[in-house]
Amino acid sequence: MKIEQLFGNEELLKLEKTAFLCSRKVPASVVLKCYDWAIEQREQGNCVISGFHSQLEKDVLYYLLKGKQPIIIALARGLKEKVEPEFKTPLEQGRILIITPFNKTVKRVTEQTAEIRNKMMIELADTITVGFVKKGGNLDMLLKSTNKPITKLI
Repeated sequence: MKIEQLFGNEELLKLEKTAFLCSRKVPASVVLKCYDWAIEQREQGNCVISGFHSQLEKDVLYYLLKGKQPIIIALARGLKEKVEPEFKTPLEQGRILIITPFNKTVKRVTEQTAEIRNKMMIELADTITVGFVKKGGNLDMLLKSTNKPITKLI
């Protein structure tokens, strides 16, 4: 699957990357484990690729942005005209890359665009970390289609 658009430091694609994926609805017991995982990645300087779309993924991004490690943000839509203000400094530091398999005409995230984005992330990642996966859900099915190492936080 090819990257249609990108913005930021393309060199990050050459790094070893861990994809962070999580079902939209998560039990409360998972939340702190995901936060701890994010802080650990930040402290170790590991490159994380994620859609950072669900609330929990946004929280993980919040913790990662406080560090200096590289972050790859994979969108399930085309690039926006303007970049979020919280990305300005990390972009200037060369530690963020925003990628998408879609052109700018794709403006809304749908179940289909999220699945395409997730497939791209899994393809690009060396390892996969899953905060929580709902049995039988879309993410569960997608993870069954890869032979990459998967770590589940619960």
